[in-house]
Amino acid sequence: MNPVDLLIIGGGINGSGIACDAAGRGLSVHLCEQNDLASGTSSKSTKLIHGGLRYLEYYQFHLVRESLIEREILLRKAPHLIWPLSFVLPYQSHLRPIWMIRLGLFLYDHLAKRSILPDSKYLTLNNTSYFEPLKPQYTKGFMYPDCAVDDARLVIANAISAHELGAQISTYCKVEKLTRINGLWQAEIHDQKNNKKFTITAKAVVNATGPWTEPYLTQHHIRLVKGSHIVVPKLYEGEQAYILQQADNRIVFAIPYEQHWTLIGTTDIDYTGDPSLVEISEDEINYLCQIINSYFNKQINTESVVWHFSGVRPLFDSNLQKDPKSVSRDFSFELNDKHGQLPLLSVLGGKITTYRILAEQALHKLKPYFPHMGPDWTATAPLPGGDIANADFEQFFNMIKTEYAYLPEELLHRLARQYGTRINILLKNVTSVADLGQDYGTTLYEREIDYLKKYEWLHTDDDLLYRRTKLGLAILA
Repeated sequence: MNPVDLLIIGGGINGSGIACDAAGRGLSVHLCEQNDLASGTSSKSTKLIHGGLRYLEYYQFHLVRESLIEREILLRKAPHLIWPLSFVLPYQSHLRPIWMIRLGLFLYDHLAKRSILPDSKYLTLNNTSYFEPLKPQYTKGFMYPDCAVDDARLVIANAISAHELGAQISTYCKVEKLTRINGLWQAEIHDQKNNKKFTITAKAVVNATGPWTEPYLTQHHIRLVKGSHIVVPKLYEGEQAYILQQADNRIVFAIPYEQHWTLIGTTDIDYTGDPSLVEISEDEINYLCQIINSYFNKQINTESVVWHFSGVRPLFDSNLQKDPKSVSRDFSFELNDKHGQLPLLSVLGGKITTYRILAEQALHKLKPYFPHMGPDWTATAPLPGGDIANADFEQFFNMIKTEYAYLPEELLHRLARQYGTRINILLKNVTSVADLGQDYGTTLYEREIDYLKKYEWLHTDDDLLYRRTKLGLAILA
């Protein structure tokens, strides 16, 4: 087998983003992921594409500006997977003075150009109904725009793009050994689906393993921080999210999630265990419940929690004196080579919002080794399914409803959100519900499962229910 230009280890948002960018520049690429795509940190996020308002307090202006620029780019690249979301910040005078919040929101509005999202604004009981779900003491605050994202599907969309550009994507394939031999990298791979071994040779390696990065590093260290979330039955009506300030300077979000639920999180706790075994603690569940109960009329407890998940963020910061919440979410790289060849590029830190620019800069680091690679291209190219006119999802969905009027609207909306324009591939030659095959309930049909097996590396129930779709929540209900 001929060597590939680039072996990428890790199928999270950074690995899939780099694979997509590299393949589009003409490099031959093979990505290996030891589990499913997005099965680690990349599907355990707060499901946001955002500038990070709270990072202004830590003077991380570059990170916020870069994130705000990327927010606008990603809205246009994948309007089916990313959508505007209004955030309500109830005001508490003893936590932050009103001038500080006004200044922060002014910067948030103006650090980067916007053409889609509106300005922030001041809220009172007289000009909004957003305070109705909250306790009576919350009578004023602010609203600002950011975006929600289907994080796992964003990873998968990048992997599909990479594959369609010629990359090989191998899931459930673990890199067990990596060595330099005869002028090439040689990787010994265990295909866990078929219990077979194979070898890949490559001219360069990208280590995008997130929390599993440390063994590949020689110069830097990463800091593991656990973030946990809970999901409860919908706390309030409306499509707005809430950003809840805490006396310990943490921020907790309450976000509308999959129509019938509210997503609550996150926590920031140092973590030293095996990233594969991370779990939410009872203290974290209680902490999140107590925060909700201090703001909302509707009260919750541990029995309200229908689902929870925890992820480990690999942050580029080894200063353990810092509080985890203040550690930068910016990214960096460590580049090791031998005699100016056989590079190993490790990705440090980052967040889902900045994955595209991270991938672009990773390829800049590798440019000296591949001078023939093509130019930057991802800023204006839609992701698969994202070629929606004017990035207007609602207009697109109205067309879908007309074209497939014989199918249930709830089903069509879910499919349009998850697959964008690729819904036409999934529903090719479908003229009635009967053409969808066996009905598994919760809007899941045999046709979709067949599509996911063919195009999206579907292997297990968890792949299906919690990453390709979120229908596992309906089962839990």
